[in-house]
Amino acid sequence: MARNTEQNYRRDINALMRFLAKENLPGWPAVDTYHIRAFASWCNRRGLAPRSIQRRLSALRGFFAYLIRENLMESNPATDVPSPKLPGHLPKTLSVDEVARLLELEGDEPLVVRDRAVMELFYSSGLRLSELTGLNTSDIDLGEGSVRVLGKGNKERIVPVGAKASVAVTRYLGIRGQFLRKQETEALFVSRLGRRLSTRAVQERVRHWARQLGMASSVHPHQLRHSFATHLLESSGDLRAVQELLGHANIGTTQIYTHLDFQHLARIYDKSHPRARKRKRDRS
Repeated sequence: MARNTEQNYRRDINALMRFLAKENLPGWPAVDTYHIRAFASWCNRRGLAPRSIQRRLSALRGFFAYLIRENLMESNPATDVPSPKLPGHLPKTLSVDEVARLLELEGDEPLVVRDRAVMELFYSSGLRLSELTGLNTSDIDLGEGSVRVLGKGNKERIVPVGAKASVAVTRYLGIRGQFLRKQETEALFVSRLGRRLSTRAVQERVRHWARQLGMASSVHPHQLRHSFATHLLESSGDLRAVQELLGHANIGTTQIYTHLDFQHLARIYDKSHPRARKRKRDRS
């Protein structure tokens, strides 16, 4: 599992341990379905989002399954506890014009050159944040116009790198040595201290540039991935290709972008169809 996943699961199990502390249970075998239901309700009362509760229950199912394999429990008390339903929502995306505005950073300062390369590659190849920060210099082949990515479940995929992203990354590689400070690292993107650029740092830099450009301060890196998928689907209509590029194991995950695509079509319809325009005037 990814390091972030391990940390999240550890936090989830620790949260259950804190909740059960007042029960004075003799050990894990005494935990039953009632306790897990009560824990889920407690999480809900504390304002935890349904997706977070869902993840906690998933972590607990896996933990108790491990205890069963180790002959420390006989049954899994989390199996019959249903996960909360997730509210239907669509990922927020940027328009093509907004993406272009964000990527057209001006300046030749090393941080500007680096950040431009980060965001160009993000949008060009539809990477996850952890995938981008995990890249090494050996993973990208600008001659072939491709990048090798290690995705969820350690699944490797190779995705294209667009022309503008290739130019931006080439410029960055030319000044990358200025960040290293006499220390070597295989990381593609590095911080001012010469270390691998963290996911938090990328989030902060994207927000920084959004604010600088007068855009919404809530712009975050994953919006570039969502925008990549949406814009590609709007242009091609090829859901399978988008699935492969995003590294989704299940096409059902990718299908959320078909709803976004329908919203795009609905906007065009409202702007273009004579009856749609008439209906809008009638409402006013």
